[in-house]
Amino acid sequence: MTKKVFAIDTMPGIQRDGTVFDANCYNDGKWVRFQRGRPRKIAGYRAIVTDAHGYSRGIYVNSVDGFNQVFNGYNNGLEVVVIDNNGIGAGTNQLNLGAPILTLGAITGGSAYTNGTYTAVPLTGGTGSGALATIVVAGNVVSTVTVTTFGTYYQVGDVLSATAASIGGTGSGFSVLIATTNGEFIQSDNNLWQFDSMFDSQGSGNQLLFAHAGQNLAQIDAIVNTSVFAGPISGLNMAPLADTAGTAPTGDLIEVSGGLVVLHPYLFVYGDNGLLKNCTAGNPLNWNGADANETNVSSTKIVKGLPVRGGSNAPSGLFWSLDSLIRVSYAPTTVTVGGNPQTFYWRYDIITSQSSILSSQSVIEYDGIYYWCGVDRFLLYNGVVKEIKNTFNQNYFFDNLNYQQRQKVWAQKVPRFGEIWWFFPSGDSEECNDAVIYNIREDVWYDAGGALGAYRTAGYFSQVFKYPINAGEDLTVQETLFTADIATTNASAVMTMSVNNQIAFGQLIVATGVPTNAYVSTIVANSAATTATGSSSASTIVVASATGILRNQLVIGTGIGTSATVVSIAGTTITLSVANSGAVSGAVSFSGTTVTMSAAATATAIVSANFQSVPDRITLWQHEIGTDEVIFDSASAIESSFQTSDLGWVQGGPAQSSPVGDNYWLHLERIEPDFIMSGEMTFQVTGRTFAQAEDVTSDPYVFDSDTKKIDLREQRRELRLIFTSNVQGGNYQLGKVLLSANVGDVRP
Repeated sequence: MTKKVFAIDTMPGIQRDGTVFDANCYNDGKWVRFQRGRPRKIAGYRAIVTDAHGYSRGIYVNSVDGFNQVFNGYNNGLEVVVIDNNGIGAGTNQLNLGAPILTLGAITGGSAYTNGTYTAVPLTGGTGSGALATIVVAGNVVSTVTVTTFGTYYQVGDVLSATAASIGGTGSGFSVLIATTNGEFIQSDNNLWQFDSMFDSQGSGNQLLFAHAGQNLAQIDAIVNTSVFAGPISGLNMAPLADTAGTAPTGDLIEVSGGLVVLHPYLFVYGDNGLLKNCTAGNPLNWNGADANETNVSSTKIVKGLPVRGGSNAPSGLFWSLDSLIRVSYAPTTVTVGGNPQTFYWRYDIITSQSSILSSQSVIEYDGIYYWCGVDRFLLYNGVVKEIKNTFNQNYFFDNLNYQQRQKVWAQKVPRFGEIWWFFPSGDSEECNDAVIYNIREDVWYDAGGALGAYRTAGYFSQVFKYPINAGEDLTVQETLFTADIATTNASAVMTMSVNNQIAFGQLIVATGVPTNAYVSTIVANSAATTATGSSSASTIVVASATGILRNQLVIGTGIGTSATVVSIAGTTITLSVANSGAVSGAVSFSGTTVTMSAAATATAIVSANFQSVPDRITLWQHEIGTDEVIFDSASAIESSFQTSDLGWVQGGPAQSSPVGDNYWLHLERIEPDFIMSGEMTFQVTGRTFAQAEDVTSDPYVFDSDTKKIDLREQRRELRLIFTSNVQGGNYQLGKVLLSANVGDVRP
């Protein structure tokens, strides 16, 4: 007969540090969080897009008028995905990170131009606009091009020209290459992005997006200065920011190594040797006004800045250097020096010069308190800098962190559950594959347990859009998905093929006569119906009308051979790919697919094509939604589990926290589940005879929401329970599970 009935009373949190036997908290778990002191499954995630460029090295979300712009910065550029408040969007759009022309390259002079010197000639073509030049035509060819107005949004490698009307009225064939631009975007695997936005109240009147790709991914203390880009947040063009407004503009580019932050209405940039620099109020093009400033407030590089509540000294901000935390406040003060009054607008306070920061991405604000990873501990600022107590997984984090990839550690928050997540690369992984989680509300720590949902390289927390958005780390590779015959036409981007349900937008098309890197841009079904005649064993038929008949269409009708397709069309005579199986007479149908490629074919032919996946693409995920991993119409279960602390008699029993000296095995006879749950779950009994012995784990016991009790006969001297959910739609919240236990064997 059962001697005692206990409730599982393991303390919240997952304790990775120390030994299993010594833990009063849960000692293992995967994709599980804690609420009201009890474990519950972390929610699921859904793909927003699967063709974003990767790896993502920074995400920013701007919400306006029911839509959310998701900006994704990667090694070679910046793109935006626009989604509604349900996370539904229409694909990615690349931003043009252009710049003013600096120098031109080789000239193709053309022919038959009218000799002369032409001024203020608009240059056409390329990605930008606004460039003017003086063009000299000699010997009826363009001989020199001198840029006089440099325009903006141009890219290195752009090919420019000019209309014949602007250079004498005759001639053709002139072009010139852009060799360099002023402040061009540098593509680099070390790019790490920082973003912010601000209303340009003194200039364009636009809401502006600011973006900085610092080459800091490999080294937090890298010293390479790169341009700060700016542009209307609703547009697709951005240009390097420069000091071009105010009473004494220098024209200097705004270039730094650290990053940027907006302390409304000021834009601050920062970098090496404690550099802090800000524009004038409301005008990011004016860096020379009275309230603009440039100073060095630390001996080491500033790597991160965030706005902070400033009270009467607003705006204010916090800035993290490699060894210090600095507070900047707007505090205009006028002093008189030698009879001359001078106004100083900014106050700089060193909060501490004995701090550290592991990663520029590891800082996050939660309800006015700032949390970050130091190089050897977790820290917060709430008016003073303090260490965050962590007896759960501090060793687990710092001992397993791939320190060479420290700059890839990044912070996320989930306010719905009071959590701060730090994603990190563990072991020899070069990308994040786990996360430690501090639950502020519960004051406990746990981790993701290496779950796939923690394989994320960047993200943005929920605000107007209520779901966190995180970037996956699984890069696509270029591989053949299927092979099919296509019919191409020289100089046309339209090709035709048989009906194929595997074809999809964005797939690469690799075939003879198709330009390299051409991809599927549109897909439209086509069909035709008519009457036809033809002889048995012949490879041709004569149709009443050839309207709508295209090469590679599948042909079906009486006497038509199996899988016959259209090879060629000559008037009303149709040549087929296989001979007729009998006499053709009566109705015949034609069906296929018309595909527009991103580039025109270079030959007219029917050829075999490999349709391939595009490499270096990632998935952007909408987290905290549902229970499963969902990619469009496909759902996969997410495994979630937790393991209790030791419940054996030698540990004091299931409801005790200290040994009482009873050297007995715990004989478990019944479990009474108490869960809010959907889908089946399992539990297993595991344990050992001694603290350093091997675990012995039982087979799984299955239960669901209708299960009242599970009778069993399991005994361990040091006993723990493992609960797992791993079915589609599976979810759970632990209640108060009762255990019926008795005394087992006296000696191990």
